[in-house]
Amino acid sequence: MRNTNPRDQLKLSANDMREMGYRIIDMLVDYTGAQAQFPVTRALDHATFEEILDEPLPEDGTDWQDVLEQFERQVLTTIDHLDHPRFFAYIPSSSNFVGAMADALASGYNIFNALYPLGTGAAVVERLAINWLRQLCGMPEEAGGLFVSGGSVANLTGLAVARQIQLRGDMRDAVAYCSDQAHFVIARGLRILGFAPEQLREIQTDEDFRLPVADLERAIAEDRAAGRRPFCVAATAGTTNSGAVDPLNDLADLCEREDLWLHVDGAYGASACLTQYRKQALAGIERAHSLTWDAHKWMFQPVECSVLLVRDRHWLSATFKETAHFLTDAEAHSKEEVGEELNFMYQGIQLTRYFRALKFWMSLKVFGLRAMRRAIERGFELAELAESLLRDAGNWEIVTPAQMAIVTFRYKPADGDEALANCVTDELQGAMAANGFAFASTTKLGGKTVMRLVTNNPRTTASDLRQTVQIMGRLAAELETQLQDAAE
Repeated sequence: MRNTNPRDQLKLSANDMREMGYRIIDMLVDYTGAQAQFPVTRALDHATFEEILDEPLPEDGTDWQDVLEQFERQVLTTIDHLDHPRFFAYIPSSSNFVGAMADALASGYNIFNALYPLGTGAAVVERLAINWLRQLCGMPEEAGGLFVSGGSVANLTGLAVARQIQLRGDMRDAVAYCSDQAHFVIARGLRILGFAPEQLREIQTDEDFRLPVADLERAIAEDRAAGRRPFCVAATAGTTNSGAVDPLNDLADLCEREDLWLHVDGAYGASACLTQYRKQALAGIERAHSLTWDAHKWMFQPVECSVLLVRDRHWLSATFKETAHFLTDAEAHSKEEVGEELNFMYQGIQLTRYFRALKFWMSLKVFGLRAMRRAIERGFELAELAESLLRDAGNWEIVTPAQMAIVTFRYKPADGDEALANCVTDELQGAMAANGFAFASTTKLGGKTVMRLVTNNPRTTASDLRQTVQIMGRLAAELETQLQDAAE
């Protein structure tokens, strides 16, 4: 047998591994805390994209230094920085260094967290993390759950459990309900599960963009009278558009009366359970049958890190458990030790599972619940400050006041020209992207385009917001002048 080249075993020397690791750590440490020095957005460089796309298959290896340099040059220079303190668009992830290092550990040790005997410590940590989240939102002791990639899979998984437990898999004439402000992943998840588009009824929201219980109750009665089978209400705890929270307690009462499943999409808003808002805006969230919660949003984890919780952990295995001959030995051993609840391959869609819970567990232990709570509360305070600054500026109309770290608004010309207001608001996001100081996104509310600021980054400062509002005002005034000149 010929001598084996270390590269043929996909190995680097110990010195190369250390040098590469230290170099990457230095890069991350230099970047962490210095995000404000970078432009928030990057201009699209199509030449760089073409350079990447035209690269041929690498038959022979390249020095890691060269590959890392290419990453810095071609990848890092072409991304937006979602953890930037002035990235106010969408619902960004501000991340944290401990979570990033936890990801390195989970990947470096190649931890497989699906079957208890193969990753016992990892399974126990994930179960503990789920139990912590259960306590924070007030779900009962028999509740359970698992970590998944993001809100799309978490909502899909919760809806799959609802289909199995509520319908026993029989989808004929079944109907689910949500508001017109629900995230599109609800409709997509139902479609993936095999429901037809007409099996989801979107209820128009009230003036506060919340799901109106009376209208929902009428729709359920209409469907029952027509021979259809209502089975699930998908509520939202913090809509993406405006941060609105559906009336969860009232919806839970309705679902109890009508024997319906209450699924709550708490993707980012559920994190407010750490604060006083659990007893206020989020009252009733603990009554959900299933709840999604994105820790990579308002609990500051690196992507991907989302959670699905269910009121009865046995519902998960009832929905997803399948058996295989090649796993018989491991299954038998794990049943003797812990039953099924720590075999996470039975709890959701994935068999091969990454150890996502590690970063949440490590971050919470290093920083503590008090610091996490304070960081979330800061998001509320920053949104309230942003609303105040926008009102004081005089040239903005507040569409929805600060709630769940979101405020939405529109440009307000001095002469009240509605068409001009629409045009300026429509074009402001592009002007901000070109300016590069800060970035905000648009959405539609009440049929009109609105701007929205999401202030869930605990490293955002009051100065960041003041300067952002000032620059937005200047850019909007410039757009107004340009539009008026073009119309003459």
